[in-house]
Amino acid sequence: MNTQNVIAALDAKHGILIDGQARGGASTFEVHDPATGQAIAEVADGSVADARSAVDAAHRAFGEWAKTSPRHRSEILRRVFDLMVADTDRLAALICAENGKSQADARAEVGYAAEFFRWFSEEAVRTDGAYGISPAGGTRTLVTHKPVGVAALVTPWNFPAAMATRKIAPALAAGCTVVLKPAAETPLTALAIAGILSAAGVPDGVVNMVPTTDAAAVVEHWLSDARVRKVSFTGSTGVGRILLKQAADRIVNASMELGGNAPFVVTADADVQAAVAGAMVAKFRGGGQACTAANRFYVHAAIAEQFVAGLAAEVAGP
Repeated sequence: MNTQNVIAALDAKHGILIDGQARGGASTFEVHDPATGQAIAEVADGSVADARSAVDAAHRAFGEWAKTSPRHRSEILRRVFDLMVADTDRLAALICAENGKSQADARAEVGYAAEFFRWFSEEAVRTDGAYGISPAGGTRTLVTHKPVGVAALVTPWNFPAAMATRKIAPALAAGCTVVLKPAAETPLTALAIAGILSAAGVPDGVVNMVPTTDAAAVVEHWLSDARVRKVSFTGSTGVGRILLKQAADRIVNASMELGGNAPFVVTADADVQAAVAGAMVAKFRGGGQACTAANRFYVHAAIAEQFVAGLAAEVAGP
């Protein structure tokens, strides 16, 4: 597969997606291959005005999408899963090019990312509620769940497919519409996924995307817009604190996946060679840029020296 042809077909210079239409921006920014440092694409650089238009579209689409039957939403999400799996080669090529993952890791991420659509296609029809006698007696209480409205989704660069789908899929399953800001380092994968969503039958305006180099301004605008009722962010703890403060001003429901906390424990009876191999993966997979990356090691004193020597040798390389 020719990766440059795959990238060119995305037309990333018109990568702002609003109400089913691809738009250009007032300017563009470059996406680079981290393996070579070479620019591989120019992407439309979204502005606050684009962010506002994205919410306009999502808000207009919300009424009809929320009324769409759970079964129909489920069928659409299942089609997204099928199309993503069928498109593994192309999506993996994009992840390799803009993120730097190996082909094996990129293909694994595509499978993981697609699985969110299969899972939430099944969850979409489980619209649970409750019915019972009120505490006062003599009357009945009925509890139902409804979609909250427009959801603002902000994703990181380390898993450009999976972090987008794990937010988009549950939002669509619930009947929400979304505005998505992918990481500026890796917008191409998200752009490809948006195309798959459209091909699967997701209506115009349900998923809107604003790539940008001014993330702070775009996301702050979304959180100040009364029509945005949910924010989901994956990224650093520092940025998460800022967004939580902004969300608190309007009491916007917030889901934050922030810095990880991942101890690596090696017990006295462990196979030291296997533990070293596991530690290399836990610490250095993806350059260590993952919330699950080991950030401290607890090794039993009886094998500590052997483990440290083995790990040091692996880190040093041949």
